Amino acid sequence: MDESGRLLRGLLRRKLNEGGLEYDEALLERLGRFAELLQEWNVIHNLTADASPEAVAANVLDSLYPHTFVEKPDSLLDVGTGAGFPGLILAAAWPEVPTVLCEPLKKRAAFLRYAALEMGLDRVTVARRRVEELRHAPFGLISSRAVSDTGLLLKLTAKLSDAQTRYLFYKGSRLAEEIETIPPGLRVRIVERVPRRYLYLLPQTEKSVET
Repeated sequence: MDESGRLLRGLLRRKLNEGGLEYDEALLERLGRFAELLQEWNVIHNLTADASPEAVAANVLDSLYPHTFVEKPDSLLDVGTGAGFPGLILAAAWPEVPTVLCEPLKKRAAFLRYAALEMGLDRVTVARRRVEELRHAPFGLISSRAVSDTGLLLKLTAKLSDAQTRYLFYKGSRLAEEIETIPPGLRVRIVERVPRRYLYLLPQTEKSVET
């Protein structure tokens, strides 16, 4: 490992410690390898607007923070994974969980496949298509940071969910407007880590709101 790799892993370690996240050295190594690959690919393919070490570390922490309150699922679907956030990062922390990363753009899908291979994530599948075109058994957890409209995302993934499916959506300041679009039967939990608001939807006979 060269000096830049050591610096990347040191920065990631510091961010995870600041966020109060539990991790082992194997996870830190997977995250470090991801960060290296994203920086390398971004030079040519422009996968994300900012692939600086600080930005990547901040996005990794943002992606992983729900591990402090979300139960590990038996399967995961991430919608619009893009450059890896949050789906590939969640998969890095849950390497035994079968995970599908749904990403329609060719260059991003190619990066996700290569990064998953390099990170040793053999339970990750990349689906290069729109989520409404995906055919799969219901997932235990559906996540997304890319789709802004909660009601639309629930509709697009309706055929990929069942009564036990949970949802994890990464939101911002407009979350209050979107809560009204959530159908009855889901319990709403909102976890804030400024400026992020995590919307965690759980199966429930009656909808309630927790903050």
